[in-house]
Amino acid sequence: MLIEFYMLDDTYEIIGNEPHILIYGISRDGRRIVLREKRFRPYFYAVLASDADPNQVAKRVRALSEPSSPIIDVSVVEKKYFGKPVKALKVTTVIPESVRRYREKVKEVPGVADVLEADIRFSLRYILDNDLRPCGWHRAEVVEVPKKPGLRVDAEYEIVGRVESLEDSTPPRDLRIIAFDIEVYSPTGSPRPERDPVIVIGVVNDRGELRSFIADGLDDRRNIAEFVKYVQEYDPDIIVGYNSDNFDWPYLLERARKHGMKLDVTRRVGVEPQTSTYGHISIQGRLNVDIYRFVEEIPEVKIKSLDVVADYLGVMKRSERVLLDYLDIPKYWDDPSKRELVVQYNRDDVRSTMGLLEKFLPFAIQLSFITRLPLDQVGAASVGYRLEWFLMHEALKAGELIPNREEKEAETYKGAVVLQPLKGIHDNIAVLDFSSMYPNLMIKYNVGPDTLEREGECNTDTHNIAPEVGHCFRKEPPGFFKNVLTKLLELRKKIRNEMKKYPPDSVEYRLLDERQRAVKILANATYGYMGWIGARWYCRECAEAVTAWGRATITSVIKYAEKLGLRVIYGDTDSIFVKYDKEKVDKLIEYVENELGLEIKIDKLYKRVFFTEAKKRYAGLLEDGRIDIVGFEAVRGDWAELAKEVQEEITNILLKEGDLNKAIEYVRSVVNQLKSGRIPLEKLVIWKTLTKKPDEYAAEAPHVAAARKLLKKGIKVDVNDKIGFIVVKGSGRISDRAEPYIFVKDPRLVDENYYIDHQVIPAAMRILEYFGVTEAQLKKTSQQPSGQKSLLDFLKQKKN
Repeated sequence: MLIEFYMLDDTYEIIGNEPHILIYGISRDGRRIVLREKRFRPYFYAVLASDADPNQVAKRVRALSEPSSPIIDVSVVEKKYFGKPVKALKVTTVIPESVRRYREKVKEVPGVADVLEADIRFSLRYILDNDLRPCGWHRAEVVEVPKKPGLRVDAEYEIVGRVESLEDSTPPRDLRIIAFDIEVYSPTGSPRPERDPVIVIGVVNDRGELRSFIADGLDDRRNIAEFVKYVQEYDPDIIVGYNSDNFDWPYLLERARKHGMKLDVTRRVGVEPQTSTYGHISIQGRLNVDIYRFVEEIPEVKIKSLDVVADYLGVMKRSERVLLDYLDIPKYWDDPSKRELVVQYNRDDVRSTMGLLEKFLPFAIQLSFITRLPLDQVGAASVGYRLEWFLMHEALKAGELIPNREEKEAETYKGAVVLQPLKGIHDNIAVLDFSSMYPNLMIKYNVGPDTLEREGECNTDTHNIAPEVGHCFRKEPPGFFKNVLTKLLELRKKIRNEMKKYPPDSVEYRLLDERQRAVKILANATYGYMGWIGARWYCRECAEAVTAWGRATITSVIKYAEKLGLRVIYGDTDSIFVKYDKEKVDKLIEYVENELGLEIKIDKLYKRVFFTEAKKRYAGLLEDGRIDIVGFEAVRGDWAELAKEVQEEITNILLKEGDLNKAIEYVRSVVNQLKSGRIPLEKLVIWKTLTKKPDEYAAEAPHVAAARKLLKKGIKVDVNDKIGFIVVKGSGRISDRAEPYIFVKDPRLVDENYYIDHQVIPAAMRILEYFGVTEAQLKKTSQQPSGQKSLLDFLKQKKN
C-alpha cells in the first residue's frame, strides 16, 4: 500500500543484530505514525591509490570482518573526489557504531589512499541517500505491522518499497505544538538541580490553552509528574522553549532523577530526552526547538533575555507583563501574597516563547526542508553546518565523495574593498548593492576546491586567474560549487516568481518568502564557508581569490561611475554610495549587467546621510523616515544601551530636523537625568563576552572582575558567556567598581560621572564633533550653546 506522510524526524535502533531506521511522521488523515526501514545498512568509502589492484585491496578489507558486525559487502565504485575520477571501495557493514572502528583498520590496508564518509550519522545518512526532506511530505510503499510496545504512535508501518519526497513543505493543519518554561527556587541565585526545586512549569499549546504546574511549596515531585503527564496526553509534535537546551531540559532531567522519576516525554516509552548533535536536546519522535538559537543570530539585540527580545520583536511589551529579577523569585515565593506574581511571570514567559515561535517557525521549517537537517538540529547548527548538509546532498547526487572534516590552522587573507568615505552630510544618496556578488563571482570564474589548479600549467585560455593573488581555476568543466550555486540562485529566482502568483498576506506567499530567504542565506554563506577551517570543503585559496575578484569588480564599477559623472561617496564590499542621478545610475546598472555579467540594484535611497572620517560608520535618513545607523556605538555590544539611545536620538534630530542646538540640549538633558538618578538601571548595563575562563585572564578588565564576583556568589559563568555589569561609585579602578548588574538595585549607587565621561559624551561626540561641538559645550548647564544655531548655519559655514 502507499501512504503519504509529513516527516518530523528519524532515528534508529538495533533489534537483535539488525539496524532499523525509524521515521516519525504525520499521515494525511492526522495520525501520528512511525515507519520502520529494515533494509538500510551503514557504509563508507575507501579511496584506492592510483596503482592499487581493486580486487586485492577488497580481499584484504573483507578479511577485517568481525562477527559482531560483519562486513557484508565490498564493491568497487567509480566516483569523483574534488572533481577528479577515482576508484573506491564501498564497504558495507551491519551495526552503525562499527563504522568508525572499521575506518581505522581500513586506513592501514595497503592500496588505500583515504577513507571517507565514515563520520556521517546513520540516521542522517538515510535522509541523504533517499532524498528525504524533514518538514516535508513524502509517499512510501509500506505494509502495516502490529505496533511495537513502547511506541506512542497511532500506527506502525514497515517500508517495503521506495520512499519519495513530494516536494511540499506545507505543515499539517493539526501540527500540535506546546511552549514551556520553568521557574526555579534558588536562594543563592545559582540554581542547582541537586538542591533547588522547580516551583512552576508553565505550558501553552497551539490552541492558546495555558496551564501552570505548581510545586507543593518546595516539593516539585507532583508538578514535574503533572508536566510529564500533560506532554504524554497532548502528544505535541513540536516542543518549544527559550534557552531550553542549556537550562530547562537539563534541569528537569536532573530534578526527575533526584526523585527517582523518568522524564518520560518522548514518543518512546521510558526513553528520556538526551543531548545530541550540535548540543541540542533530542526528544525522540518530537521536535525540540530552542528559539534562543535563532535569537542569537540577531546582532541588533544586545540583551537577549526573553522579555527584551519579545518586546523588540513586537510579541509582548515589557510594560505590559510581569517583570521579576530571578534573584527575587525565592522572596516572592516565600510570601503567599506575592506567590501569584511568580506564576504570572512564568505565564508571560510562556506566552512570549510561543509568540516568538510564530515569528521563527516558518523560516526554520523552510531551512530544515532545504538543508535536510531535522528541525530540532537546524536551529542548533551554525550557518556553516546548515550549508554543509545541503552541499553533502548535492555531492551525493553528483557522484562526488564527501571530504572528511579535519583539524586545520586558521589562515588569514586580504578582505574586501572599503573606501574612505567623503566626510560630512550628503543629500539624495543612492546605495547600489550587488545581488549575491560573491556567489555570482564564484559562478562566473568557476571557483572551487575541485577547479583550483595546484600543479598544472595555468593560462588565460583555459583558466580564470584571480587578480593580485594569482590563484588559477579551470574554466571547464563546471565545478561542484558552480553547479550548486547556480542551482541555488535559480531556485531562489523561481521561488520569487512563484510568489507573484499570491497576495502578500496569503499563507502561500509567506511560505515561499521564508523559503527564498533560507535559500539566499545558504547561497551567501558559501564564500565564507570555504574560508572556514571547520568546513569539509575548506579552501583558503578559493576564499582569497573570490575577495580579490570582488575588489577588482567594485573598483571597476567605482571608476565607471566616476567616468559617468556620478559622485561616489563611499564603497564597502559589494555596495557603493553615489549622489543619485537616475539617468546616470541606470547607465551604471546597465554597465554592470552587460559588461561584468553581474546584477546590481538600488538597495536604499537616503534623503540625507552622514559620514565621519571612519570606514563602516555612517547614519542615514531613509525615504520612509526611518533612521539607519551603521558602525557607531548604537550597534556595538560593549557600550551601554544609553549610548545607543543617545546616538540614535542625536542622529534623528540632526537628519530629520537639522537642529544642532536641539541635539546639544538633548545630550545635556541626558547628563542631567544621570546626575539626578533618573536613568533606568537596565540602560546602564555594559555587556562584554568572556573569551576565556575568568581565572585565565592576566589583566582584570571590568567584565572579568564582574564575572569573578558572580563566581564568588556561586553563580556559574563560562567561556562565551556575556557578562553584564554596572559601574558604581567608589574609589579605585573601574574594574573594582564593576558590579554584576543583577546585584545593583539602587540608582543612587551608580557612578554617574563614569557614564557621563565614558559613555554619553564619547557616544555623542562621535557625531557632534564633526559640527564643531566640544565636550565642554555638552556639559554646560547654560541653555544657550555657543557655536552654530542650526545645521544649516553649520553647512553654510563649511562651504565658505
